[in-house]
Amino acid sequence: MHALVTGVAGFIGSHLADALLARGDRVIGVDCFTPYYDPADKRANLAGALTRPEFDLVEFDLADESLADLLDGIDVVFHQAAQPGVRLSWADGFATYVRNNVLATQRILEAAAAVGISRVVFASSSSVYGQQPRYPTREDDLPAPYSPYGVTKLAAEHLCAAYGANLGLSTVALRYFTVFGPRQRPDMSLHRLCDAAISGATFPQFGDGLQVREFTYVDDIVAGNLRAADADVAPGTVANLAGGGEITLRDLIALVEEISGSPVSVEVQSAQLGDARRNGGTIDRARELLAWEPAVTLRHGIERQLAWHRARVTR
Repeated sequence: MHALVTGVAGFIGSHLADALLARGDRVIGVDCFTPYYDPADKRANLAGALTRPEFDLVEFDLADESLADLLDGIDVVFHQAAQPGVRLSWADGFATYVRNNVLATQRILEAAAAVGISRVVFASSSSVYGQQPRYPTREDDLPAPYSPYGVTKLAAEHLCAAYGANLGLSTVALRYFTVFGPRQRPDMSLHRLCDAAISGATFPQFGDGLQVREFTYVDDIVAGNLRAADADVAPGTVANLAGGGEITLRDLIALVEEISGSPVSVEVQSAQLGDARRNGGTIDRARELLAWEPAVTLRHGIERQLAWHRARVTR
């Protein structure tokens, strides 16, 4: 397979590229290295891929530059690129989220339909659900985004469905639930928590610590993407990828302390706009359509993530 991975230098995109290369696929990786976090960290994520002759890195802005040549000869697009994060999507930040999450996705879909790409796998988010009246959430529950970020991810999902219904473009949108593991973005809570356990820095706890998140290990997310690329499913398919690691923030802090063997200094701060009280999803659809199950528990995943953090300190 000849695959295009957008957002390839990011957390999930770099792991996906590694997995594709490991199974013998050719990969074009696209990234525009936005300054959301240190571009040097993103380039470090690609250390392995850049040594492979089957991998080509293209620095490219999906929302601005011509996509025709980029998609030439591509079989499957894994669209991981996005402006991430809930808290910066308000106020003046919203324009960036619309550009990078909605416009860029529309341009990928338009170009993919024009050249006959066989499948576009889109990285969506559990943020599309917002505050739900029942949990775990199912794909047919009414989305109600609680942040502008969630609104842009839902808009991109609707674009995938529209291009499928009107132009026959085969798309699968995967709703990720709190992905974690090595290379996790530095703004994410578990990254900060692991750093605090190792370095002794203070961990900022936003809110009362009783908010619930369902964690999904990055290797399981990659496996879901690979299955979504090959599955015989209808255009516009949507599926949750949820790892089963549902836990409160307070209990997550205690678990990292236990696994790391170090206490964590916590500074309680005000709850942040757009942070949903809970997330958690069913995976019946992913089981049925993609033959997907999460394989890595929260504990084992944290052990691996802590090992990565320690290795970074000793580099």
